[in-house]
Amino acid sequence: MERELALEIVRVTELAALASAPWMGRGDKINADGAATNAMRRMFDSVEIRGEVVIGEGEMDEAPMLYIGERLGNGNGPDVDVAVDPLEGTEIVARGLNNAMSVIAVANKGNLLHAPDMYMEKLAVGPALVGKLKLTDPMEHTLLRAAEILNKQPSELTVMILDRIRHESLVKILRKVGVRIKFLSDGDVAGAMAPAFGETGIDLYVGSGGAPEGVLAAAALKCLGGEIQGRLMPSDAGEYARCIRMGIEDPYKVLTMTDMVGEEDVIFAATGVTPGEFLGGVRYVPGDRAETHSIVMRAKTKTIRRITALHYLPNKTILHQSS
Repeated sequence: MERELALEIVRVTELAALASAPWMGRGDKINADGAATNAMRRMFDSVEIRGEVVIGEGEMDEAPMLYIGERLGNGNGPDVDVAVDPLEGTEIVARGLNNAMSVIAVANKGNLLHAPDMYMEKLAVGPALVGKLKLTDPMEHTLLRAAEILNKQPSELTVMILDRIRHESLVKILRKVGVRIKFLSDGDVAGAMAPAFGETGIDLYVGSGGAPEGVLAAAALKCLGGEIQGRLMPSDAGEYARCIRMGIEDPYKVLTMTDMVGEEDVIFAATGVTPGEFLGGVRYVPGDRAETHSIVMRAKTKTIRRITALHYLPNKTILHQSS
């Protein structure tokens, strides 16, 4: 993939973030997500790729735009897989909370896992713990091992986990070991990325979240030098059969980074909608302008770009078409 594609992709996440930001705190996650999706779809029309959505808003009968299998781009560039979450954290935006963002990952065709829309058990870490922990180990062992490697006491570890009833037993183990817990209301991709950013103070991300979000996080962590391990959690025979139909021969296999994002180059871009662990949110300033904060990364070079942009909103015709 050409390096110029990275900057084209971040322009797409910027527009999706700008489109959803006016819905912040309005209690309407449907329209917030719809605005982001419409803007992202329109902006993709100018990107020089022959893309296919492998992770999107749903299947064709579920989503009018950015559905799995939809073709993206102007048809003049490389053949690529595209994973999108136009608004990661729809409930976050509706409630005016932190860590909502617009996210895209792009890889050469055939590299991104076609992840079914179900839960995935996850263990995400930063560079210092890559290859040193196993998802299959008991959580208590994992925590003590992580503390040893990081030269910390268990009480000095900070673990992030989604605040969900399904995690009650896991939280009891975290409490027993004595680690600090940072609960996340929503924003599974941001949560899994957090251990790779030193400024967050997060050492591990654990628990279960969406499988599509796991693949997006894997793309980001490949660029950041971190790691995520995942295991699908089909809840019934129907979900198990869906895994098989999507080409996953063993739905209970522990998925590695290679399983999720391949061994070739990956580009990842995200723009904050509301302030988060490592991205600022959309901020309106005088003169019909809005400021965005984005990150765009490429696995091949390990370059991480943080982009602050000031947008003159009257010139953003796609926003007016998406409102």
